[in-house]
Order: sequence, then C-alpha cells, then structure tokens
Amino acid sequence: MSAQTLSAPSGTGLPRSDAPPRPGRHVLSDASTMIGRSLRLVRREPDELLLALVLPVMIMVLFVYVFGGAISVGVDYVTYATPGIILLCAGYGASNTAISVEQDMSGGIMDRFRSMPVASATVLVGHVVASVVKNLVTTAVVLGVAYLIGFRADASALEWLGAFGMVVAYVVAITCVATFVGVLVRSAAAAGGFGFFMLFLPYVSSAFVPPETMPEWLRGFAEHQPVTPVIETIRGLLVGLGTDGAPVTDLGPTAAIALAWCAGLVVVFLGGAAWAFARRRRQ
Repeated sequence: MSAQTLSAPSGTGLPRSDAPPRPGRHVLSDASTMIGRSLRLVRREPDELLLALVLPVMIMVLFVYVFGGAISVGVDYVTYATPGIILLCAGYGASNTAISVEQDMSGGIMDRFRSMPVASATVLVGHVVASVVKNLVTTAVVLGVAYLIGFRADASALEWLGAFGMVVAYVVAITCVATFVGVLVRSAAAAGGFGFFMLFLPYVSSAFVPPETMPEWLRGFAEHQPVTPVIETIRGLLVGLGTDGAPVTDLGPTAAIALAWCAGLVVVFLGGAAWAFARRRRQ
C-alpha cells in the first residue's frame, strides 16, 4: 500500500514559507510595511531621537557663539554657516542608519523575513525612507534655531523649494552610502565608525570657512568633494552668497555638479547595497 502525499488546495490562499515572492506581489505594500516598521523603530528609541534633535542645537550654538567671532567671512557667521550645519547634522543622522541596517542583518529578524512571502530587500527601502524623514525633522530644528539666533534667508518660494530639494537629494545620497556600509560590515561598532567619517567630511569643505583659506594641498580636496557644491547651492539659494561670502548670480553649474554627485552616490551605493544584501543572504 503506497503512501499518498496530499497537497493543499490551490485556492486556500495560504502562502508557503519556503516559496519566493510571486513576481509583482505587493512590492509597494511590502515597502510601505517596512517603512512603517523603520519609523516605529525610530520612535521606540527616544534617546537616539532626542540626540538627533539636541545635537543640531548644540552644534549651531557652538559654531556661532564660540567660533563665529574669530572667523571672518564678510557676513554674519550664522548666515554663512547654517547650510553647513544642516548637512553636518544630516550626516550624523544618516550614520545611525548604518547601525540600524547592520543590526537587522546580524539579528534574527532577517531569518523571519526569509520565511515570509515578502520582498525582503524592501527592508533597505524602509531604512532609507525613515532616515530621510528623521533628517528632514532635524533640518527643520536647525533652521528654527538658526532663525532664533539671527539667520535670515532672502529667498523666494521657488528658491526655498530648490534648497529643500537639494537637502533631500543629499540626505538620500548619504543614506544610501550608510545603507551600503550597514549591509557590508559585521558589527555595530564598525557601522558606528561611519559616523565619524560623515561628521568629518563637511569640515573639509566650504561649510564653515572658504576653501581659499586652506593649505593648497587641502584646498583641492575641499573644492572637489561632494559636500562643497551641495552647500554652495543651498547657501546661494537661501541667502545669495557664494563660497567666499560674496553675492552669487549663477548657480546653474554648481547645482548641476551637486545633483550629479548625489545621483552618482545613489546609483553606486544603492546598487552596491542591493548586491551586498543578496550576497549576504546566500551565506
């Protein structure tokens, strides 16, 4: 007497845990779920959220009231430095994304996602979107504090929109870099080391002093790294100033370079994160 294997009726709608997601199976729904999960994780870690809000205030006060009096850029220092402080704090916020991604990769949550009929790569999408939302909140805090201590923007509604778009493009770009780091490294400590790099990079740019004041060997790097054209674009849109604090009239080439940097970083590092994610899942 031979044994028979009974299969579940095809109309039951019960997914098999070992079955890959069907093509086009609610990918947007999966991404929405992972975005909501990442946002809830941010909300459930109040100490990290509090630090992300307090740090911009501390940095703004430090640079304006401690260093600002000793730095001459031709205008009020708060006017010159605010765009750089925005990007500095955005870099710190993105560095935390690397830690969150690494914790997901090394924890047991990925095993649970593999057993479910979901597009598990949407985990990365969730982290990217949550980081962008958190960093936009940080940006609003920076601008609010800057206005309280004297920053004034001479910008039209269209210029404000352009500056906002540039901030979003930069945050998305560095978050993709942080996501790649989080997938690649094998410990939270290594992922946290990325934060130092992201905090250091704006200092060697036009964020706080004109590159012309730097040594020749350092000036070349400051003028040709991605942060400088992004800062120059935001500063030019909001207050109409260039790198040296002088009025600027043509932002077209600078804005194009800034957007090219952001787009290149997104393509390279988001693609690298997807590749590293798929490779690590197979190990």
